Amino acid sequence: MIDAKPFSQACENNKKAILNHLKPALQECRDVLEIGSGTGQHGVYFGANMPQLIWQCSDRSENIPGIRNWLSNTPLPAPLTLDVHDAEWPTQQYDAIFSANTLHIMAWTEVELFFNKANTHLKPTGQLCIYGPFKYQGKFTSASNADFDLRLKHNNSVSGIRNFETIDILARQAGLSLLADHSMPANNQLIIWKRQA
Repeated sequence: MIDAKPFSQACENNKKAILNHLKPALQECRDVLEIGSGTGQHGVYFGANMPQLIWQCSDRSENIPGIRNWLSNTPLPAPLTLDVHDAEWPTQQYDAIFSANTLHIMAWTEVELFFNKANTHLKPTGQLCIYGPFKYQGKFTSASNADFDLRLKHNNSVSGIRNFETIDILARQAGLSLLADHSMPANNQLIIWKRQA
């Protein structure tokens, strides 16, 4: 018996808005590694709407069965079991890495690992695309994000909405330059960095 598919309403709410910016940004790309695929809904939707891409989902082991269920009737490759702490990531390099709603869940040490690994696993002109809430100059973009940050920290003291400027420093240290910062619905951002050849 196949388990029911996990479902994220947030994915359903934001997928079209994200696609509107990802599609032109990734039009020359051929493969994308998604970090923290969650349910797999984004991978299915983006893979179907950008068929030139090989969209590679990945997540921690506990989420892999649900992702497999979402991918079962698609041409997408099987999801990879991947944690930012893993010493070994996929050996290949990718045209792009995408991650949604992960940086505010990770501990700061994990965020640093994420950018270090992105540096290693992006091709020479690869792009890093991050979706989620950010602070700017230490200030929340909305009262709802400030409330969300409090809830995050109540559940896990190492979580929290990150400062864009601090994240941008990590990106630059990884050889990435800011390409775009798109304001998105529900007080989120889609930020895209690009490797310089």
